[in-house]
Amino acid sequence: MLTEPIRNKKHIKQIVEYYLNKKPNPRNYLLIVMGLYTALRISDQLTLKWGDVYDFEKKEVKTHLRLTEQKTGKSKIIAVNKELAHAIKLYLISRGGYNSVFDTEFLFKSNRKNNTAISRVQAWRIIKEAGDETNGRVSCHSLRKTFGYHAWRRGEAPSVIMDIFNHSSFEITRRYLGISQDDRDKVYLSLALF
Repeated sequence: MLTEPIRNKKHIKQIVEYYLNKKPNPRNYLLIVMGLYTALRISDQLTLKWGDVYDFEKKEVKTHLRLTEQKTGKSKIIAVNKELAHAIKLYLISRGGYNSVFDTEFLFKSNRKNNTAISRVQAWRIIKEAGDETNGRVSCHSLRKTFGYHAWRRGEAPSVIMDIFNHSSFEITRRYLGISQDDRDKVYLSLALF
């Protein structure tokens, strides 16, 4: 079955709050928030280290993430919004503050292996559990697609969304957004020309 974006904002909130309130885990909460607000592939999220998101000299969350995408080899700069910054701070506090982590330590560090990130399979399990517990089918890629779908619904230019995703054609982006017949019907039924 094809991975779909999470269209319902109430369901997004339930998924986000699963690791915040229902089964508190700041690392897993950050994994989901980062997936939703950066549109990064899970493979790119798992390469991030604390030094990529936190300025240890200034003792603050960085305003931008800078990385090279593994799949495309392209450089990417992503603005960190307040929700993502908050999730990073919560996770940092849960780890004991900025003195307890190192800039070269993986952000999504495995609990089982020294200085390695969690695996893609483990990331999938974390995200799937939040989806299962909130009565929805969710995967790592659903988070990326959710970003694009809601940006499109907000009226963001499809060309900008295409650029964010580093897609080579709009057709790929269109399929990614999961535009449904319901979305097309809303356009037909809401247009008032006279």
